Amino acid sequence: MTASEGVALLERYSDPDTCPTDRLEPLPLVEEPAFVSWQQEIPRSYLGLPTEELDRRIREARAVLGPRLVVLGHHYQRDEVIRYADYTGDSFKLARHAAAQQDIEYVLFCGVHFMAESADILTPPEVAVILPNMAAGCSMADMADPADVFAAWDEMTAALPGERIIPVTYMNSAASLKAFVGRRDGIVCTSGNAPRTFDYAFARGEKVLFFPDQHLGRNTGHDMGIPLDEMVVWDWRRPLGGNAPEELARARVILWKGHCSTHQRFSVAQIERARAERPGVNVIVHPECSREVVAAADASGSTERIIQAIDAAPAGSVWGVGTEINLVNRLASQHPDKTVFCLDPVVCPCSTMYRIHPAYLAWTLEELVAGRVANRVAVDAETREWALVALERMLALP
Repeated sequence: MTASEGVALLERYSDPDTCPTDRLEPLPLVEEPAFVSWQQEIPRSYLGLPTEELDRRIREARAVLGPRLVVLGHHYQRDEVIRYADYTGDSFKLARHAAAQQDIEYVLFCGVHFMAESADILTPPEVAVILPNMAAGCSMADMADPADVFAAWDEMTAALPGERIIPVTYMNSAASLKAFVGRRDGIVCTSGNAPRTFDYAFARGEKVLFFPDQHLGRNTGHDMGIPLDEMVVWDWRRPLGGNAPEELARARVILWKGHCSTHQRFSVAQIERARAERPGVNVIVHPECSREVVAAADASGSTERIIQAIDAAPAGSVWGVGTEINLVNRLASQHPDKTVFCLDPVVCPCSTMYRIHPAYLAWTLEELVAGRVANRVAVDAETREWALVALERMLALP
């Protein structure tokens, strides 16, 4: 089974309309070297429970588990999930929260798969990290299939003899790719510290391979003064990534052809419309948006920076935000003295984040109360070792 076939199978079995039985046997393992994971199916009985009943059962299970459990909620989760989180944040902030906990047995990570992997890497092996719904993946992370990255690395290093290439991977990537960069003097980055990781890489080599998000890589390189013609996109489906040899030789940054499907929706036209309709609007966008959108905005930054900017803004200020709608709506409700709106009026929630539902929380928590661990994400020992090297290099940055 390929990784893509495995994801499709998970999605089919996660749909109550196509789920063949109330409780399925564990699904076949996806052939992915980074981790061992088990997708266990939620019983149908949970899917029809009213909100009040789910809330009661979640709270009762949490009371039984007490301090043995920590619940983490990513900023892009719906409010119905965030309300149960002990900590909220971006992916790496949450993984660090997990690592900082003492004497816990379980981490329930309300996010997507790569986030749960990072939490597993940063917590002791005896701590079980649980993803309520294993079908909650990341389309961006999936665009950098490990086999494609390994093959591209071999091709580009052969095409650039004598050139030292340092790989930098975004947090939004599989654990196997974090281990890949760890083995090759590379480093992991977040949307907040990407410039410092580029400094790290250029201190050790002539070129940077950045994956999986081309836009974050391009925006980071541009902000550091690297000309756009010294950054090329590597399309893994084409020889030399679709580049002429001289283009590859001239490039300082090689960008993987990947993107965030949510942030890809934002456009310069949306910003222009916001400025026309709301004079004086402040526009802030995530650096996963395209270069043109970031250039047209007043500021860009990680989810944490967006939150900090709006928290610190004066009453009466107006903010057009280019990021996931659940976060934007939450900021609007938290700041009734300010006007906060999403630049894309029809933007959908992150579809993979949306696969975490209170029914999955109730089920996985009640399984823990019964002494069973459902949907554990466990990174294998060798991958954990080298991925931790790459993560610790990032943590050691000034």
